[in-house]
Amino acid sequence: MSEADSDVTASIDPDPYAIPLDEIDVSRRELFENNTFDKYFERLRKEDPVHYCAQSEYGPYWSITKYNDIMQVEKNHKVFSSEGGIAIDDQDEDFELPMFIAMDPPKHDLQRMTVTPVVAPQNLVKLESTIRERVAEILDSLPLEETFNWVDRVSIELTTQMLATLFDFPFEDRHKLTRWSDVATADEESGIIESEEQRREELLECLAYFTELWNQRVNAEPGNDLISMLAHGEATRNMEPMEYLGNLILLIVGGNDTTRNSISGGVLALNEYPDQYQKLRDDHSLIPSMVSEIIRWQTPLAHMRRRALEDTELGGKLIKKGDKVVMWYVSGNRDEDVIDRASEFIIDRPLARRHLSFGFGIHRCMGNRLAEMQLRIVWEEIVQRFHTVEVVGEPVRIRSCFVKGYSELPVRLHA
Repeated sequence: MSEADSDVTASIDPDPYAIPLDEIDVSRRELFENNTFDKYFERLRKEDPVHYCAQSEYGPYWSITKYNDIMQVEKNHKVFSSEGGIAIDDQDEDFELPMFIAMDPPKHDLQRMTVTPVVAPQNLVKLESTIRERVAEILDSLPLEETFNWVDRVSIELTTQMLATLFDFPFEDRHKLTRWSDVATADEESGIIESEEQRREELLECLAYFTELWNQRVNAEPGNDLISMLAHGEATRNMEPMEYLGNLILLIVGGNDTTRNSISGGVLALNEYPDQYQKLRDDHSLIPSMVSEIIRWQTPLAHMRRRALEDTELGGKLIKKGDKVVMWYVSGNRDEDVIDRASEFIIDRPLARRHLSFGFGIHRCMGNRLAEMQLRIVWEEIVQRFHTVEVVGEPVRIRSCFVKGYSELPVRLHA
């Protein structure tokens, strides 16, 4: 990096220990785009783990940065409500998308139960061979000793195929799912859409496409796919169109962004920790624990937010009724008080599944076992084919404080 470049980075991201504590705003997108957020969270965990930010692009909010405090918020849905949205930015009042993750019981529980069978153990057993076939096909189509974008060719392709299977979505149109997933979590700053109007239009196209599929499935025998489950489910079959769209977006983003970014993040982590890559080559039985470590290390969704339903105390601070409370999973997963050597990537870490990337409590990610299974199969197939997936350039990270991921990861494969 040239001197001029480092000056630019310093002006964007000053030393987090040099600014007044009350001026720290960890929701700034550029911290994630430039991968410079870590030190900010480290300081908050040490000095102000329940931190109030009075001014941000998203209005005032509380940052919860330590593992046990996040767990406390997660477990107490009667005080910390999910109603009204799960990301730090508020939903547009003219374009609200109700979805079960942004609901409290009992409605949340009923809607969630409707779609949970798609990821039930017996269904995952059936899906495993399909996933393995597709992974093999994708990996076998890749060039050796040539540079290409891993995000496009592997991470996106695999997760999009998987989503198409779960929805029983027309396979030839599957890339629409990727686009809708990107648009759903984008804003005008993201480089994905140019305006809020464009975002709405594209999401309404998504609704129109899925409404046609709904109409076909509702008049057929109940099937094993997500649309059929929603169309026939007691708690979901009379949903308003915008609620249907909200739940679709939830299932698309949940099934796409998280796994996609963990598949890319795992390659990057192994390149940053070559000793761990060697450990994996020497012992393939470490793959299941490595998968959990990848998901912790990557933390594909950086945060979830809640709203306080009453005045309450957390970490010695008074959170007032109506305040926005942001649980920074990306920080809780680096909490040294709970996770030993938390800033390191260790593929045979004891208690590897003890991380916050899937959330906790009633809103814990329903597809967590499916995500783990996809990643496990990906790595089982990679180690059989390639000695190294070598990262040969800087990753391009997504400009977002919610989805923590990549748009580009240049790699070369060595047989």
